[in-house]
Amino acid sequence: MIYLGIDTSNYTTSVSVVGDLYKFKRRLLSVKEGERGIRQSDGVFEHMKQLPELFSRLASEIDTSQIAAVGVSTRPRNVEGSYMPVFLVGEGYARVISDTLKVPLYRFSHQDGHIMAGIFSCGSEELLSGDFLSVHLSGGTTEILKSRFNGTYFENEIIGGTHDISAGQFIDRVGVKMGLRFPAGKQLEELSRLAEKPIQLPISVKGAYMNFSGIETKAMRMAEDCDNASLALGVLTAVKDTLVKSLKSAVLATGISRVLIVGGVASNALIRKGLEREINGKVFFASPELASDNSVGIARLAEIRRKNGTENCNSITN
Repeated sequence: MIYLGIDTSNYTTSVSVVGDLYKFKRRLLSVKEGERGIRQSDGVFEHMKQLPELFSRLASEIDTSQIAAVGVSTRPRNVEGSYMPVFLVGEGYARVISDTLKVPLYRFSHQDGHIMAGIFSCGSEELLSGDFLSVHLSGGTTEILKSRFNGTYFENEIIGGTHDISAGQFIDRVGVKMGLRFPAGKQLEELSRLAEKPIQLPISVKGAYMNFSGIETKAMRMAEDCDNASLALGVLTAVKDTLVKSLKSAVLATGISRVLIVGGVASNALIRKGLEREINGKVFFASPELASDNSVGIARLAEIRRKNGTENCNSITN
């Protein structure tokens, strides 16, 4: 049997199957040159164009009669009022597939999917038992969470993160200022490899919480008249140092030494190496392929839910 996952995030359309086989398809949403993001209305339109094509491509490579359940992300997080219109596209498409195939439909949060994709990709299913710290580093989120899997979804308590913009926003904004396309993370990393040494940027950390807006202002000014490669390396080094300091505080405060790093920013090699080397504990990383937005974790959560025996799920919100 196989289990279908669908995710229509603010940046990526994605479909996948796990179980007896593993495949996934995804495509970034189009962002106009010079822009630092995408409006929700434009995102909805892009997903409506891309999702049928991606599912058709996936369906041509699988036996759809073997789909035993469908999972879909319907909100950013498992908190009251968490909502983004882009997720309505995936939910609607998932309901049609579920009703057509007469299989259960399970709803999860986008953050659930990130965490499970990380666990799936690095083979760390031990994290499904007991507390662990999960660090969600993406274009819109930088949070340090105390997490526990309850057999259905992840119960998360925010214990750290940014008070202002996310690490991903900081990287993207400076990158676009340098003339790179949004999202700028991978291009900024490539540019940083050309630098001999980083430009030093100040970091702002208090306990497990951090701020990036002040450093962003400084870096944006510097982008006008300094060596871009050195600034790129400085930006990534500052993000790494900020995260290391915040995470060390979180590990010390909670006594939890198992740490899972997920989200697109987690795919950066410099940041990964720094966190792995400097955090006291066992650090797990989502694979670079599955660190950014994808539906694989959603599919895996649907598989677990179906195997746990829940049948009538179209009205279930978690």
